Amino acid sequence: MSIALDIAIIGGGPAGLFAALRLAEAGRAVTLFDAKPSVGRKFLMAGKGGLNLTNSEDFDLFVARYGEAAEWMAPYLKVFTPSDLRAFAESLNVSTFVGTSGHVFPEGMKATPLLRAWLKKLAALGVIFKTRRRWTGWREDGALLFEGPEGDEVYRAKAALLALGGASWKHLGSDGGWAEVFAREGIPLAPFRPANCGFICDWTEHFRNRFAGAVLMPIVLRFGDKTLQGEAVITEKGIEGGAVYALSALLRDAIEAQGEVVLHLDLRPSFSEEELVAHLRKPRGSQSLSNFLRKAAGLSPVAIGLMREAMVREKVNPETPEALADLIKNLPLRLSATTGIERAISVAGGVKREALDEYLMLRRKRGIFCAGEMVDWEAPTGGYMLQGCFSTGAAAARGILDWVARA
Repeated sequence: MSIALDIAIIGGGPAGLFAALRLAEAGRAVTLFDAKPSVGRKFLMAGKGGLNLTNSEDFDLFVARYGEAAEWMAPYLKVFTPSDLRAFAESLNVSTFVGTSGHVFPEGMKATPLLRAWLKKLAALGVIFKTRRRWTGWREDGALLFEGPEGDEVYRAKAALLALGGASWKHLGSDGGWAEVFAREGIPLAPFRPANCGFICDWTEHFRNRFAGAVLMPIVLRFGDKTLQGEAVITEKGIEGGAVYALSALLRDAIEAQGEVVLHLDLRPSFSEEELVAHLRKPRGSQSLSNFLRKAAGLSPVAIGLMREAMVREKVNPETPEALADLIKNLPLRLSATTGIERAISVAGGVKREALDEYLMLRRKRGIFCAGEMVDWEAPTGGYMLQGCFSTGAAAARGILDWVARA
C-alpha cells in the first residue's frame, strides 16, 4: 500500500529546501524527506566558515566559474541569479553584504538565522517534513521507497525532486549512496571525484611535524596558464586552502592524466624578482640561511621551510642572490594525488547532464527531477557552489510546476 502525495522532495539541503519554497508558494502541497533527524546540516556546516552565499562579480564572469559546465549551467543561473539569492535572504529579514573579492555574506556571517527563518516560512506554507527517512529507490510501479523509523514506507507523488547531495560529507547526509540506485536503473552517472580539495605532498618528517597547520599568505599560485593570489594551509599530508581549491579541478585532472604535477608558488608576491635580488645581495655574514632569508627577504618560517623542502626534493642548491630570488618567486611544489573525497569540500561527478532534459527531469524517469550537487557540475568555493544549488533547485521547481500542469 502506498501513500499518495502531491509533490515529494527528497533531500533537505539548499536545493531541496529552496525548491520546496518555490513549489509551496505556487500552491503545491509539498512533503520533504531527509535521511537525517534534521535538515540543512551541510548548510549549517558551511556557515561555520562564514556562509559565503554567492558572489557579486559580473554575471558573465560568474557563469564562467563553472568551467566545462558553464554553458549548461547558464540557463539555470539566469532562472535564479546571485541578485535573486540576496533578495531571498533579505525577504527573510537577513541582510547581506559584499566582502572582499565580491564574496556575499549574511550579516553576522552565520547560517543559523537564515535557516531558521527559512524553515519557519516553509512551515507556514504547509510544507510537511519527514525526517529519518532514507530513500532506497523505486517500486516497479514507480512509487518511492523509504526506510523509515518504523520500517519500510511507500509513497506515490505527482512529481518528485531528488536533491541528495554529493559524496563528501557522509556524516551530514551526503554519502552518495543514491548512486547505486541510479546505476541499477541504468541512469548515466559520472564517477564521483573530489573537488575543492587539498593535495598530497611528500613532506620530510621535520617539515610535517613543525609546520602542519601553518598558513601561507599572501602567496601566488601558478599552474599552466592560471595564476591567482590567496592563501594556503600546510597539512600533515600536503597543502589545502582557498587558493589551492580554486585550482583544484585543473590540478586533479592533470594528476589523473600525468600521475603528478608541479605547482609553482610565489612566496613574496609584493616584491619583484629584481627587488628580491637587491635585498639578497646584502652581506650574510655569520647568519644562518633561515635568519638571512627572514631578515633580507621578509619570509615567514613556513615559507623558508618550503624552500628547504624544495632544495631537498628537487635537489636545488641556490648559491647566488639570483638563484635564491628565483626559488622564492618560482618555488616548485610536487603534488602526487588529491587528499581524498572524504576530505573534499565538494565533489565532481554524479548524474550526467545528458541524463536530464532542460527542465532537469530524468529522461528515463518521467516526473522525477534532480538538482544540486548530485548532478555532474562543479564550481570553486567563493559562493559558486551554494548559488548553483539554489539555482538548480529553482529551475527544477519550475520544471515540476510545468510537468504537473501538463499531466
